[in-house]
Amino acid sequence: MTSALKNIIYNCKQATFLIEKRIAGKITAAETLRLHIHLAGCSVCKVYQQQSILINRIFVGFENTDFKLDEAFKKTLTEKIEKEINKN
Repeated sequence: MTSALKNIIYNCKQATFLIEKRIAGKITAAETLRLHIHLAGCSVCKVYQQQSILINRIFVGFENTDFKLDEAFKKTLTEKIEKEINKN
């Protein structure tokens, strides 16, 4: 097995990058081929891809609504974050 093929097969970091790039719609034919080769043998990255697609769909759904956090909730959350930051 060539080192280039090993790099494709065993490189989950590159695969997750290509998954995100494909979701954004900016992937080349060569990158698509490398991703398909990797996904053929990596069940972890297959699950990552499914979860990423789902999260993206949920995010796009919220993006198209007037969903906003309650001001009291924002204040409480900000206070909790500041308290944690100032602990040390």
